[in-house]
Amino acid sequence: MTQHLFSAIQLGQLSLNHRVAMAPLTRSRAAQPGNVPSPMNVEYYRQRASAALIISEATQISQQGQGYAWTPGIHSSEQVRGWKAVSDAVHAEGGKMFLQLWHVGRVSHPIFQPNGGLPVAPSALPVPGKTFIIDADGNGVWGDVPVPQALSIDGIHAIIEDYRAAARNAMLAGMDGVEIHAGNGYLLDQFINSESNHRTDSYGGNSENRARFLLEVVDAVVAEVGAQRVSVRLTPMGRFMGMGDDTPEATFGYIVRQLAPLDLAYLHLVEPAMVGTVVDDNYNPRWDAIIHQLRADYPGVLMLAGGYTRETAEQALASGRADIIAFGRPFIANPDLPARLQGDQALNSGDGNTFFGGGAGGYIDYPAMA
Repeated sequence: MTQHLFSAIQLGQLSLNHRVAMAPLTRSRAAQPGNVPSPMNVEYYRQRASAALIISEATQISQQGQGYAWTPGIHSSEQVRGWKAVSDAVHAEGGKMFLQLWHVGRVSHPIFQPNGGLPVAPSALPVPGKTFIIDADGNGVWGDVPVPQALSIDGIHAIIEDYRAAARNAMLAGMDGVEIHAGNGYLLDQFINSESNHRTDSYGGNSENRARFLLEVVDAVVAEVGAQRVSVRLTPMGRFMGMGDDTPEATFGYIVRQLAPLDLAYLHLVEPAMVGTVVDDNYNPRWDAIIHQLRADYPGVLMLAGGYTRETAEQALASGRADIIAFGRPFIANPDLPARLQGDQALNSGDGNTFFGGGAGGYIDYPAMA
């Protein structure tokens, strides 16, 4: 039967009745102190429970893993209770939800780090980007990122255990699964890409070594919660936050072939034309080719994200390019996005001024259709 957005699909142990997933969306609205999901966050996710699957906003696995102001964590008992309230509300509406596990690596600032230390990275290299910090008056501002410190082998092993603990906490919080964030220029992606990884030990050099950290994290998380509750997000040929790889087809092909036999819930790829949250209109034929290559390398459920519309999503499903499409920004302003897409209805426009930080405005006050 021809695939389309509103056909059913099995995702690990979950039966989804359509294929419109909600992509992870950082909104910087966790309650303080403690970066704890609040009743306002509960309402935000409850409103969007008609998604086939909600992937939570990126959620730091440890204090060290934080890089942006007011983002939630999954490493304290208070955070676990906050996320449990979210998952309970989503499940009460018939929804399903994975928690995205996040370590930002070098894209951070000493104000977030334990004891005000430097952020960690595969290599001590300058970071071409900014992060969202808190100024002396308590306001969110974009601040420069310092040169990070290179992780020791012991530091890498400790972070693997942080991922394991975070996955266990996600299950305690009632989540249906976890998505390991290995893209968008954050820690695992920094190890994968040759531009940001200049190591000469077993975690640097060739593609296999640079993929080692990610694959060890996957093994730890799978051992903790089971493969069908685990997924991975990659950004092949991504350029955000200084990413770049000398041989991306070989590097990401190797990673995907290693993931293929694990029977994960799904693999999530962000289209290479996306740079952060912006679509690059300067088309490069290698971008399309690598998605086709990775699709051929991965026999399981493949989710794609990256500026999709109803029309392009239907085309991607019909062609076999993807099995599920994740929509990001459209879900911000359209809590009932699946119904709007199914009925080919007009979409609300989002207010970019309220995407990061703030209160209920631009967060839980977007109207659903009458």
